[in-house]
Amino acid sequence: MSGAGTAEDPWRLKTAPGSSEYTMYRDGAADPPALVCQVGSTTLRYHLRAVEDLHAWLQEQGDWVPLGAADEQKPAPPGTVEAWGRADDNPVGGWYGLRKGYRGRFGMYLPPLLEELGLAELTHQPRNNEVRAR
Repeated sequence: MSGAGTAEDPWRLKTAPGSSEYTMYRDGAADPPALVCQVGSTTLRYHLRAVEDLHAWLQEQGDWVPLGAADEQKPAPPGTVEAWGRADDNPVGGWYGLRKGYRGRFGMYLPPLLEELGLAELTHQPRNNEVRAR
């Protein structure tokens, strides 16, 4: 594993295609508890429960699911991790992203973390990657 998932020792991750590096760590003291994702100078925050919730949803799907990563201002392709991360019927009732204007890209940054934690497997193609639960 590439880190302890703390601010001092974050997970060091790469997007599914391997084209971008970023870090993530747990911030349990935040309200609500958050996953902090640092991509260059940009900080994104997601509900900490996203790890367990996404894993459970992927188990329910039972097969490969497209990532469908998209910025907050763009629509998420239906049936993708990104669309589920914004859906009104997911466990948080909408966006897992916590920082308005930076709530998207759930499908880009969460699946590699699940892979790092041994909860999912991910394809690593230049485009159109997919994830499934382990």
